[in-house]
Amino acid sequence: MTAEFTKRLDELSGTVSRKLEDYMTKVLAETKGQRKVAEAMGYSLSAGGKRIRPVLAAEFCRICGGDAEAALPAACALEMIHTFSLIHDDLPCMDDDDMRRGKPSCHAAFGEAMALLAGDALLNYAYEVISGGDGLSAETKLALISELSKATGVNGMIGGQVIDTTFEGKMTEAELLNMYSMKTGALLKTACKMGCIAAGAGDEKIAAAELYAEKLGLAFQIIDDILDVTGDEKLLGKPIGSDSENDKTTYVTLNGTEKSRNAAEILTDEALNALEAFEDTQFLKELTLFLLKRDH
Repeated sequence: MTAEFTKRLDELSGTVSRKLEDYMTKVLAETKGQRKVAEAMGYSLSAGGKRIRPVLAAEFCRICGGDAEAALPAACALEMIHTFSLIHDDLPCMDDDDMRRGKPSCHAAFGEAMALLAGDALLNYAYEVISGGDGLSAETKLALISELSKATGVNGMIGGQVIDTTFEGKMTEAELLNMYSMKTGALLKTACKMGCIAAGAGDEKIAAAELYAEKLGLAFQIIDDILDVTGDEKLLGKPIGSDSENDKTTYVTLNGTEKSRNAAEILTDEALNALEAFEDTQFLKELTLFLLKRDH
């Protein structure tokens, strides 16, 4: 990756992190007896991560000619939704993981009930943040909220999690990829589409962004499957091998590590091809390759 790419990624993720801090400072200032849940929300939001979803939203807004700053509330809302999903995924009733990004997961630090409520609060705060943002019309905000709610719900991220937690027996590859498209891909897809919507882009650009994200999301999850087998626990910030311990079907259990890596590379190439519908995509191309080659 070039130094220019690294600098821009750091700038974008830093801008998102600072804005998230501002939002949580406001929440904490307004709390009374419910301060603990606000602290749990901030704890998980500040745990780090690559801020990929808000970065994608901001960048697609920019390359579609929009004001990335005006799209920042929507970008932060995406990170709140993503963090809500991680908090709930880690709960004992779900994946039962006590570590997230190198520190105790939310329920390990604040208790199961408070973690559940913190996730719920982040889900709701995300929509408040979009509706209260400046620089976008009410019509655009409504479109953003509609897009995000669909991606999060029963036919999106939550639906994918339902399949993951209730499926009995071994999944076929087609069933697995459908789950990945919902559980991981839906929010990535929505991030790209929300950037286009914030910029007022037309249907053709939105469709190209959706295709890009569909391919990126599948590649992203396959790399996650590989890292759960071959990754470094210190870099990942959580134990590896949990998929095997929980007897989960993954792309690696179906196809092996080498074939999985090849599939991720093909999907990445297809994602890059979808970017041809846009101009000034050097940063997005490097980001796409960065995600393919990541080690955590």
